[in-house]
Amino acid sequence: MSSRRGSRRVIRTPAGSLLLGRMPKGCRLCIRGAKLVLFVTGLCERGCYYCPLSERRRNRDVVYANERPLKSGRDVIVEAKLIDALGTGLTGGDPSLRFGRTLRLLRLLKRRFGKRHHVHMYTGGELSPEKLRELKRAGLDEVRFHTWSAKPVESALRASLRASVEIPAIPGHFEETVALLRELDRIGCAFVNLNELEFSDTNLTAMKARGFRIKSDVSMAVKGSEELARKLMRWASRNTRLNIHYCPSSLKDRVQLRNRLKRRAKNVAKPYEGITDDGLLVKGVAYDLPPAELGAIRRRLISRYSIPVKLIQVDRKKHRIEMASHIAEKLAKLELWVKFALVEEYPTYDRLETLFVPLQS
Repeated sequence: MSSRRGSRRVIRTPAGSLLLGRMPKGCRLCIRGAKLVLFVTGLCERGCYYCPLSERRRNRDVVYANERPLKSGRDVIVEAKLIDALGTGLTGGDPSLRFGRTLRLLRLLKRRFGKRHHVHMYTGGELSPEKLRELKRAGLDEVRFHTWSAKPVESALRASLRASVEIPAIPGHFEETVALLRELDRIGCAFVNLNELEFSDTNLTAMKARGFRIKSDVSMAVKGSEELARKLMRWASRNTRLNIHYCPSSLKDRVQLRNRLKRRAKNVAKPYEGITDDGLLVKGVAYDLPPAELGAIRRRLISRYSIPVKLIQVDRKKHRIEMASHIAEKLAKLELWVKFALVEEYPTYDRLETLFVPLQS
């Protein structure tokens, strides 16, 4: 399938990634923050030294929808609705190691959101013809293989599944990757997604032992990974018909995650919470108060300052009173016996707090 029409152009996308040919639908939805990240299991048999999974998930049979731990199928639907999901990525670990669970989740998504809800699945190894047929019947739109062999892709293509490969761009592995790209082009692979290789807390030692270095003071990406991706895409543009997308680490944090947070924030923000340009929630809080008195203090503040009731609420879980930020700033000057602060947090299930600024010295 090698091209004889000369070189194709590698372009820089608005999201900062590189693209040769057409970008797959899964990547387009992901960039928009419109894909639910459904972590099916942390179990995996591959043992890749560059695996970035956290200790909390690696080799553990846990299930998450975005940051939400799953207790039932209902949790999947709720989380998908909260980000207005147009698709889902079944990831891990390796979802194929919990194949029955993967099928149930896939069928649930297709049944609830319809055939147009795009679902792709990551897996590390070759799947049997029977499993591939089951995935096809259940409505899987695409299977992405973490593999350095064309064999599992060829098996999936024979089962009429849209099949692709997703691997990191590893400095020093040009010839090995070219050999894979050449073979993938020959068998008619749909596309290849190259990820920028990254350091994480769990792969740091293994990566440094292999001589990899951090790209810059503001990035955990590996030096030379993007340069290799560019070189591979230039080669592929002249020698293959492959569609190739290079996904830099900055895209995941600055674009993909940001867009997903903004989609969720507009659905979960309370009347007193503002939304930043990055999709974080901002509010004021009164803290260090006796838990038993939170309700009484709220009622007193409402009465004394004519505060709209929807703009000030008790958070029993965090033992504080939450309110609009401008109200907290005003009360901090008037109610000196109460501690006030401004808070910034993720709109995610875990409500990770990123900023806490006391308003009184």
